[in-house]
Parts: sequence; C-alpha cells; structure tokens
Amino acid sequence: MDDITSARLRESRDWLRGQLDICADFWLDHGMDRKHGGVYTCLDRQGRIYSTDKSVWMQGRCAWTYSYLCHVYGQRPEWLEAAKSCLDFLEDHCVNRAAGGRLYFTVTEEGLPLRQRRYNFSEGFYCIGNAEYYGVTGEAVHLERARAAYEMIYGLNNGLLQDPTGFGPKTIASTRAGRSLGDAMIFLNIISIMRRVDPANTEEYDRHASECVHRIVDDHYRPELGCTLESVNLQGEPELWYTAGRVVNPGHDIECSWFLMDEATYRGDDQLYATACSIFKLAIEAGWDDEYQGILYFIDAQKLPPEAYEHDMKLWWPHNEALIASSKAYKDTRDEYYLTWMLRVLDYCKEHFADPEYGEWYGYLRRDGLPTMPPTKGSTFKGPFHVPRALCMTEQALTQILGE
Repeated sequence: MDDITSARLRESRDWLRGQLDICADFWLDHGMDRKHGGVYTCLDRQGRIYSTDKSVWMQGRCAWTYSYLCHVYGQRPEWLEAAKSCLDFLEDHCVNRAAGGRLYFTVTEEGLPLRQRRYNFSEGFYCIGNAEYYGVTGEAVHLERARAAYEMIYGLNNGLLQDPTGFGPKTIASTRAGRSLGDAMIFLNIISIMRRVDPANTEEYDRHASECVHRIVDDHYRPELGCTLESVNLQGEPELWYTAGRVVNPGHDIECSWFLMDEATYRGDDQLYATACSIFKLAIEAGWDDEYQGILYFIDAQKLPPEAYEHDMKLWWPHNEALIASSKAYKDTRDEYYLTWMLRVLDYCKEHFADPEYGEWYGYLRRDGLPTMPPTKGSTFKGPFHVPRALCMTEQALTQILGE
C-alpha cells in the first residue's frame, strides 16, 4: 500500500470516527425518552420530534447499537443507560403476551400497542439487543430473553411453530407461496451475534447458520441472472413472470454479502467468501446509478419497470452496508476493486447524506441526491442503527488495514 493510499485511508478513518461520535450523541441528545423510556426515532433535520409513536424495531436496534459500541470501544455509562432504557421499554410495553410473546411493530410513546405485523423482525432486533447487552454486562436474564426470541424466530421461519398472531402468510398460500431473502440473511446475522456472546450453544448456531447459507446461496443467489433475488418459491426457484418475483434490492444483497463474508471467515471457507464477494459485485454494479451516482433502492432482475414508487430513491442504509462490505472485502483480499468502491461510496455519503450543520445523516434522498423535503434524520425505520454500525465497522476495518 503506497503512501497516498495510506493517507487517504487514514483521512477516511478519522472522518468516520468523528461522524460516529456525532451520530451517537445525536440520538442520546434528541431521541432518548427520559419520561417513558426507550427512544423516539421520528426526528427532523435538527433532531426535533415530529411523531411520538415509537418503532419497536428501533428499541431493539438502539439497544444493540449502544451495547455494541461498549463492546468495541469500552463501556460508557451513557451508552449502557440508553441500551438498558430501550430493553426495559421493550420488556414492559412491546411484548404481546396474549400472542405467544410476539412483539408489536409500533406503540405509543407510553407503550400502548398500535400495530402488529406478521414479520418477525421486531423479535429479531429484540433478540440482538438483549444478546449484545448480555455480552457487555453478563446479566443472565438478557441472554435468557435473547434465547427465547431466537428459538421463536427459528420456529416461525421453518414452519415449526404456528404464528400465534394468526395473521397467516401475506399471499393466498394455495395460489402462491415463497421464501424471502430477508428471513435467511437477518437470521444469519442474529446467529453471528448469538454465537459470539453465547459460545455454549455454538454447535446449534453453526448448524442453523449452515441452513441460512444454503437458502441464500442455493436459492436466492442467481449468477445466471446477474443478481440475488428477494424472493423465490418454496422449491427455491425463481418466478420471473410477475414483478414481485423479479425484485432485486441492491442494499439487501450488499448487506447479505458481508454477513456471508463474516460466516466464511469464521469457517475458513474460501469458496463461500468468493460467493459473498460475487454477490457484492453483482449488487453494487447493477444498483449503482451511473447518471446521478448513489445506490438505487430497487431494480428489476430483467431490467423491466420496478413496481415500487420509491425504486429510484437513494436511502441511507444501502450506502451504509456498502461501506461495511467493501471495507471488509478490501481488508481481507487487498483487492483494489473494493477500495475503489469504498471510496466512491464514502465520497457520495460525505456529499449527500452527512449533515455538517446539525449532525447525523439524512435518511431519504431523491434520485438526484437532494434530501426529500422537509429532510429527516429518523423515521419508523431509521434510527440509531445502520449509520453508527457502518461508521464503527468501517472505521475498525480501516484501522486494521492501516495496522494502527
């Protein structure tokens, strides 16, 4: 690595570190609910609350983020306090005990239930929040809660447990049924966290991780189509004659690629690592907007019109995932292809997502890179998770590359 590259990486690493401090403080200063507990995430550009309804996803994600920051950088009282507040709010208000312990999707600021969804991502983020907090505190009750949620998710994903909410599948199963990439990839990430904090159950985690890898690589990854599909049928085959069967979410695929990189590194599996890199390459190249730059939200596997209205927007999180994936791949391979992409995405994020005046990053950009009006820093789906995770993990990768 030449001096010019080293200098650019050091400059990037230092910028990422500064942004991480700003973003972590932004949510502590503006988002934490000192009265009811938990975190508000519907914040405008300046950090003012524009909706008091609370995202259950974000309670778990916030708990994970601040616990993970403690894991990486050492415990800080304000980080542990934020994580604990979100976990307590989840336990006291967000578990639907009348529906087998499933979690709600949104609640009021006091914690009254508003909406239940069929998807089990609320449970997933509850799981990793409790698991990571256990990892830094050793408080056994949080591992017990994480394990219970883990077992529920596995049962729901594999048809071993009837969904106690009674919602049933999204489509008429006798007409069309399928598998979602999101279920396998998110559970693979959950497994990696659980395995790290709960080594006593490594054998089970390894077995379940292999099942997730099989579904991702053998069913959703379609190199013959030049993409990784969001959904396939129950036999793991593409169905390309309707729009939902052709949906490609480049950000999901890029996120999935680094989950697979981590699993491949854990196993010492060079072939799986190469597949993960291929998934990244196909996604970033197909999803990159050559005219305006940035990563498109949705594309069609056969370049037909996407159905989602927001398909050509630029959202924060695909770019966050691209920073993580490209920095990990460059660290592990030293292939300049990944360095080029990391710097390209980082430049785009600096110019379009980061807000030097009020801090944190915009969540939603138009295709031309301007924030939607009025601009926001948070929503039901954006909170203290993707941005700080990317800043932390990318900064750590660059530090390892620099040997500092």
